[in-house]
Amino acid sequence: MIERLVVKNQLSFKEVDVSFSDGLIAFTGSSGAGKSILMQSILSLFGQCDANANSVEAIVNEKINLEEFGLQSEDINIFKYIKSKSTRYFINTESISKKSMTKISSSFLNSFKLRDNEEFENKKLIVLLDALVSKKISSHVKDILEFEKEFFEYKKIKNRLNSIEEKETKLKELKEFALFEISKIDDIDPKIGEDIELMNFKRSLSKKEKIKESLEDASKIFNFEGAVNQFLKFIEKKSDFFNESMDELRATIEDERERLSTLDEKNIETILDRIEKISFLKSRYGSIEDVLEYNEKKKKELKEYEKISFEKTKLLSTCKEKSNLLKIKSTTLSQRREEFIEILNQKINSYLEMLYMPKVDIVISKTELYEKGFDSLHVELGRINIKKISSGEYNRLRLAFIATTSEYFLNVGGILVLDEIDANLSGKESMSVAKVLKILSKKYQIFAISHQPQLSSQADSHFLVTKDETGSKVKLLDKNERIVELARMVSGEEVSSEATIFAQKILNMT
Repeated sequence: MIERLVVKNQLSFKEVDVSFSDGLIAFTGSSGAGKSILMQSILSLFGQCDANANSVEAIVNEKINLEEFGLQSEDINIFKYIKSKSTRYFINTESISKKSMTKISSSFLNSFKLRDNEEFENKKLIVLLDALVSKKISSHVKDILEFEKEFFEYKKIKNRLNSIEEKETKLKELKEFALFEISKIDDIDPKIGEDIELMNFKRSLSKKEKIKESLEDASKIFNFEGAVNQFLKFIEKKSDFFNESMDELRATIEDERERLSTLDEKNIETILDRIEKISFLKSRYGSIEDVLEYNEKKKKELKEYEKISFEKTKLLSTCKEKSNLLKIKSTTLSQRREEFIEILNQKINSYLEMLYMPKVDIVISKTELYEKGFDSLHVELGRINIKKISSGEYNRLRLAFIATTSEYFLNVGGILVLDEIDANLSGKESMSVAKVLKILSKKYQIFAISHQPQLSSQADSHFLVTKDETGSKVKLLDKNERIVELARMVSGEEVSSEATIFAQKILNMT
């Protein structure tokens, strides 16, 4: 529940600071006073409509799962947004996106401001019916959970089987392509580092003739070796340094002559062909390491293709077994739902009768197998299309479903925000809505804008919204003030004694 709400500069409201109790909370006041603006401040705080205030803050006493959003859950959580150039949302001082705020608040706050078909969709209806069945058959919840587990296992196998069958149509092509790629690489059989060696050889080959010519020119120096030694002898200088240098030069020249001789012995065409093949692989797959990695990948794929036939046979058998098991279990679930669907219809229609609405019929039809079985539920309102009924009728229909849901779920509850739910209703229709809201208020904190004294008289708390030249204000009314406001709602600004008596009467009915 929202324990406290603080609003600053929300359109006509300069500042609001109000505390709330649980139960049914009614807001009344003249048209244009700012009731909807106040409701908007609550919804905007939780990311469910546009933010127009400078800031809104609320203390929320509600068990909320915040861990999945990376936030620490507290027993009492503080929600806040601040708007300047942009709007920033916070929970317990931690910043959070509007999208996450909306998702978090949807777990505990429900608004009738928008026309929402969720209450009448199969997803909600099947859960509601199963909740009713579980009240009568204790094993039903366990059976559904086991069925869901079995179904998702079956779905996983089915998806794998479909994937195999898709591949199977291309299996021959895939195997041929894999064999072609493997053969192409294995025939060349590249080695790591081979490309570098080959390129070094190619560079040497391109300089071979120049090196030979230079080597022969350099060798002529040895023709003058004796003359140099004779010169050194004449001048009485030692020739060791010269002889050592000449010996080292001679060895270098001989080594290079031998290397050039080796180049002559190699098959140049074979090496150039090898370079071309290695270059082709590298241009197609990357480095030599990439080529070898790709080759291993294709070999593994080939093994997988060869396993497909065996795996498919095994999966077909498992899939058939699980399908048969699911059909048996879904038949059991369906029989239970068929048995208790009328009880659900009676319960919903009891609320609709209270709300002066025509009966509905929740109908079970069969559909493709899914995690809840093969039952699909939809709501029929005679020959009337639910999407075409008035907003007042639509909200009363939703109210009946929410009231029914609250009877079959122990952990249901939270906050309901109802904008003008009794607008354009007769007195008896308004009182019927009030009675249902009173029932719901045992599990929900309900904020309701009311235009009828019947609903307002049933409220646990009654706030009056007024507006003057300084702006809008909101005030919690005591019993006497409530009588005055209820009388105004009955007779208008000129309050009659009859209206006051009627106000006292309906207020004392609570």
